[in-house]
Amino acid sequence: MADIRQRIADGRLRPGDRVPSTRQLARDWGVALATAAKALTLLAQEGVVVAEPRVGTIVAEPRGGKPARRPVASEGELARERIVRAAIEIADADGLPELTMRALAGRLGVATMSLYRHVGGKDDLVMLMVEAVFADFPLPADPPPGWRAALEVSARVQWAVYRAHPWMARVTPLTRPLPVVGLLKHSELVMSALRETGLDPVTKMYVQILVYSYAQGIAVHMELERQARASTGITDEEWMSGQEEALQMIARSSPAFGALLEELGDFDMDLDRLFEFGLGPLLDGLAPMIEAGQAGAL
Repeated sequence: MADIRQRIADGRLRPGDRVPSTRQLARDWGVALATAAKALTLLAQEGVVVAEPRVGTIVAEPRGGKPARRPVASEGELARERIVRAAIEIADADGLPELTMRALAGRLGVATMSLYRHVGGKDDLVMLMVEAVFADFPLPADPPPGWRAALEVSARVQWAVYRAHPWMARVTPLTRPLPVVGLLKHSELVMSALRETGLDPVTKMYVQILVYSYAQGIAVHMELERQARASTGITDEEWMSGQEEALQMIARSSPAFGALLEELGDFDMDLDRLFEFGLGPLLDGLAPMIEAGQAGAL
């Protein structure tokens, strides 16, 4: 803690700069992950650092006066909701692999074993985290009319979930769907919209899975980028700037692709733009099949 404070004081770390991760601190100082996590937690309580989703723990903006300390929780004050919210903060800042029961206990200032009175373990905790996140991004109370509007709103809400919590895209696989209420509400919305289309049950299921996997498939790259940035310390733009020689080699061996690269210039891989670019054509592609099913049902 003193070392990080000193780096901030002498300007080596400035407001907005990312401080070393829990794993990096544990490696540098030869301490347990829980010890490193507790150090960052105490610095956050002092207002020195703040957890920033999709970035990590960063130096906080200076505030006038002495930062107020948050009281350390006693075991009697612990509640499941508080545990889940603290776990989400860790996953947002450092990624799900950094979330351990010891790190969580360190953030809350309690003994690790006390957490097991409220959650059964990490798997149980992740389920509760997913449920809490979906509760923060509810579907409209009044579903939009028509199958297309329903599928679109489902995709957009899921995208908003992943944008806010990139780790979510890695914990809801197609092959092992989680039985959480938030996901089931999306299934209910889509199936209700497809009820009168005349599609067979398998096709309805594939339509739902396709829309779900579209949002998830793009979103997973946000978490992969966060992991790459955390492990290398460089941004995706910085990484690309170091690939010039490799790209030139590709351009020489692939004339058509090389010509495209030359025309593109500085291409910006904007995942939000990619999501918007593909959602309309995806729904356009489904339209003939669904509308033919509706006509057959009539």
